[in-house]
Amino acid sequence: MAHIVSALVVVALLAALVTIMITAPPWRRGHPAGYVGVRGADVSFLPREEAAGTILTDAGGPRPLERILAEHGANYVRLRVWVDPPPGYSDEASALALARRAKNAGLKILLAPHYSDFWADPHSQETPAAWRGDDLDALSARVRGYTQNLVAAFAAQGTPIDEIQIGNEVTNGFLWPLGALGDGSDQEWSSFATLVKAAVAGARDGAGRRHLNIVMHIDTGGDIGRSRYFFDRLLASGVRFDIIGLTYYPFWNGPLAALRANLDMLAARYHKKILVVETGYPYTLAGTGPGDWVSRAAQLPDADELPPTPAGQELFYQRLREVLRQVPDHLGLGFFVWEPGWLTVEVKPGEPDPAANLALFDRAGAGLPGLDAFAPGAVRR
Repeated sequence: MAHIVSALVVVALLAALVTIMITAPPWRRGHPAGYVGVRGADVSFLPREEAAGTILTDAGGPRPLERILAEHGANYVRLRVWVDPPPGYSDEASALALARRAKNAGLKILLAPHYSDFWADPHSQETPAAWRGDDLDALSARVRGYTQNLVAAFAAQGTPIDEIQIGNEVTNGFLWPLGALGDGSDQEWSSFATLVKAAVAGARDGAGRRHLNIVMHIDTGGDIGRSRYFFDRLLASGVRFDIIGLTYYPFWNGPLAALRANLDMLAARYHKKILVVETGYPYTLAGTGPGDWVSRAAQLPDADELPPTPAGQELFYQRLREVLRQVPDHLGLGFFVWEPGWLTVEVKPGEPDPAANLALFDRAGAGLPGLDAFAPGAVRR
């Protein structure tokens, strides 16, 4: 009798497994060939695009951007947050509203606080106006409290974040002048690390018992020397984090071969997961001008194989995924496409969009083949 019961149990389990395999979408059935764990996009300009009247369409007709991304297999969004930006730009309230939409579409969240009132990158890391005048101790306390409250606010509305960047492209530090990395002195690195540690502590405080991945993000996708220098010094300063974040735009950071070499070095040297936090590629050069990020094929180091066409853009993402998939020890975590629906709004007040030709929708808002970048498994060749 016992043997019969055991046999029936095995049959029932096998039947349940078959049912799951049949009914679950492909990316729920394990990791298919070509699988990349994080497939996301920064969508922070979405409210401004919608306010401007932009309508995005795909095979199923017009739908919100986050729904189109999810239907193509995306599993993350990246949300920028500035402390006190110009009206209409990404503040906490805007990011919270987008987080609700993202979660409703089944997407996880990478939060990207810039610790500035506006754009923060290697060329500008201005301390928020309300925080200026603080000494290092006071600024550290303010950073910790701000980060804690920010993370807690997302959890309180039922949209807890999954990953958080400590600043944006902090290659030269952040919260200048106190957190600047100018001449690379030990004192500068000590001050920078103090502020980063305060932000990390605040993020942990805000997350409570929930694990929160900490990302350190710099702009050196194809640069081995600068990447190694930064993370060597960061770790020597006692900063602890989970994920290496890189910006990689081939027109600024070099060919995919340079990215591959850098990722291989980072994986071997630090044994941490690696995330391409920003990336993009043009689908056209028509209608571009000198002020646009990419207006000439000569800016694209792999243009012979990856032309600035819809098919070339699609192939770029296929190649990028393959580079990530081949990082040693499965440490290539994934990527975020920079603003795939950014078609019209100003990057800064009075400055027109310089990157509409990097979007995954044409200028009329119709989806391009590059949306297959988010497919869970291998994309078509």
